[in-house]
Amino acid sequence: MNAAPNIDMVEVTRLTREGRLAEAMALLRDGLNGSSPSTTLRGTDGGASQDSVGPVARIAAMVPPSGGGAGTKPNFNLQNHAAGAFKGPAGGLDQQRTPKVLRDFLDRMDPGLAPGLDGLVGLGQARSSAPLPEGGRFEEKNFTNEAGSRAYKLYIPSGYTGEPVPLVVMLHGCTQSPDDFAAGTRMNELAEEQTFLVAYPAQAQSANVSKCWNWFNAADQERDRGEPSLIAGITRQIMRDLSVAPGRVYVAGLSAGGAAAAIMGSAYPDIYAAVGVHSGLACGAARDMPSAFAAMRQGGTPHYGDAKRPVPTIVFHGDRDTTVNAVNGDQVVVQSRAGLDLRTTVSRGQAPGGIHYTRTVESDDSGHPMLEHWVLHGAGHAWSGGSPNGSYTAPNGPDASREMIRFFLEHPK
Repeated sequence: MNAAPNIDMVEVTRLTREGRLAEAMALLRDGLNGSSPSTTLRGTDGGASQDSVGPVARIAAMVPPSGGGAGTKPNFNLQNHAAGAFKGPAGGLDQQRTPKVLRDFLDRMDPGLAPGLDGLVGLGQARSSAPLPEGGRFEEKNFTNEAGSRAYKLYIPSGYTGEPVPLVVMLHGCTQSPDDFAAGTRMNELAEEQTFLVAYPAQAQSANVSKCWNWFNAADQERDRGEPSLIAGITRQIMRDLSVAPGRVYVAGLSAGGAAAAIMGSAYPDIYAAVGVHSGLACGAARDMPSAFAAMRQGGTPHYGDAKRPVPTIVFHGDRDTTVNAVNGDQVVVQSRAGLDLRTTVSRGQAPGGIHYTRTVESDDSGHPMLEHWVLHGAGHAWSGGSPNGSYTAPNGPDASREMIRFFLEHPK
């Protein structure tokens, strides 16, 4: 898509938020009728403009999903609706159909026009999959339940022989894909080295135009509802179909995926033995769009719940992250601590690539580490120690993937 409609998405967002859907649709129609190369929504560095903050993604997140299941791409032509096709029987606006029209249009737009609520700087690029080692498999699968459908990829290392092995569920950031996330985190290489399964659920563009996990929706933060039910369903499907070691199932993610991982740890402590949150937010840090942007900017008001013991959690966050404020990493740790007093040990170091870090470890009375918080000094919004073969990585930082796996394997349920 080389030329995009000349649409004032900021105004469309405002009108949609105010419920003035007919006016929002009129702006969309006018923009298509006078189509010209789109004005950019990016900053001078090619990333998201701090003023626009991804208006396309705002609408995509606000408007309810279209029918046909979360994985269904609607067949939509805006011109077919130009002559009142979304009016009700009395000629007024059909409030049920119009949001679907907006949603379907946004699903057809180039995701590069909207960095998304995740706010990742720059655009995700298509990446070719790394060559598979002999005997390794990277399979594409699907899961469906009442909440919809999600595709996912599953890496099965060559060393898997049917004996029980750990499972790690990896949740990508906005605009990313399972292949891209696998390449950037090098998690499949670690799985090959240490013999564990890795699952990569794929967010559907029909669920969020920038393929962000909808961590900020109240309906996507609860057990057995929305996206948490889909991710848990994928996890259970793998546990049913392959031999997974009891008590050795883990979940981790980046940014929007990190926030989703925090939700999964909170909603399903019976499934996930430990959680990894990279550049993410605590469960419940936001409940809607306005609070989501506020939380990304200055931290949210997460739900601390009634947990009786800490959820083992490892957190990575850059202290120069201008997309998701580093205070959110602090809030993830506080939420995971469950209000208990733990013994704290602080150490400092420098990664081979040059990034300095502060590592805080909190242990229980027996001295067993329960929480780790890595603050990456001078680092921004990217996977620490990742490969340049993937998007949104910081190769010069400590190896977050290896440290997460080390932490996970220290915490069987």
